Amino acid sequence: MKLTARTILITGGSSGIGLELAGQLLARGNEVVVTGRDERALGAATHRFPGLHAIRSDVGEADGIRSLYGTVIARFPALDTLVNNAGIMRIVRLAEDRALEDVTREVDVDLNGPMRMVQQFLPHLRSRPDALIVNVSSGLAFVPFPISPVYSAAKAGLHAYTRCLRVQLDGSGVTVVELAPPLTRTPLFTDEFASHMNGQKGMAVDVLVRRAIAGIEVGRTEIRPGQSNLLKIAGRIAPGFIFAQMSKVGRT
Repeated sequence: MKLTARTILITGGSSGIGLELAGQLLARGNEVVVTGRDERALGAATHRFPGLHAIRSDVGEADGIRSLYGTVIARFPALDTLVNNAGIMRIVRLAEDRALEDVTREVDVDLNGPMRMVQQFLPHLRSRPDALIVNVSSGLAFVPFPISPVYSAAKAGLHAYTRCLRVQLDGSGVTVVELAPPLTRTPLFTDEFASHMNGQKGMAVDVLVRRAIAGIEVGRTEIRPGQSNLLKIAGRIAPGFIFAQMSKVGRT
């Protein structure tokens, strides 16, 4: 599958992996639309990449997804690619007091968001030839990270959902790909997690995106760059050992 001359919607495309995806896909001759919650960040994204389209939207809200669908299909009826990239990741200390509505934020955005996006956009995508859905999970879908338990659970759920979606859409003309990034140098990592990572720097975001694009173009349906592949293998061969290693991070 060639990622050229397509019309692509990327959620969470105003920074990090989503923005780098947008830039590289735009450079390959695609029409690219990004969404995000921060109007200022969206403006900065379109300034950085002239020709990029930006729409303010929050995938954590079902009504927002319904509104986004109407706007996108009206403006970009040739849409044939959906990249569910929007996500949040937090350090959550489960023994601390936290509002019930707050503790599940990662589930609302990282799991419910992609599932609702697919449900809303799938009828249109099925009408397009050679359509593509890319769900961005994480290496933590294979081995959970104890200091980010809700994020780990949401990404594990997205991994399971994506596998089932791929089976159900087999033969429909819609290709389903999972991209499971490793630790990646994005603003999220720099802002909250760098001090907990024992000196690990993570993969450069441009390298990650190049590997993702190359994987999609050669037909891989589960792309696990770098440490993500190691986590999946270790999670099968020595699950107790690798989880114990992950459990040592961020205890203080």
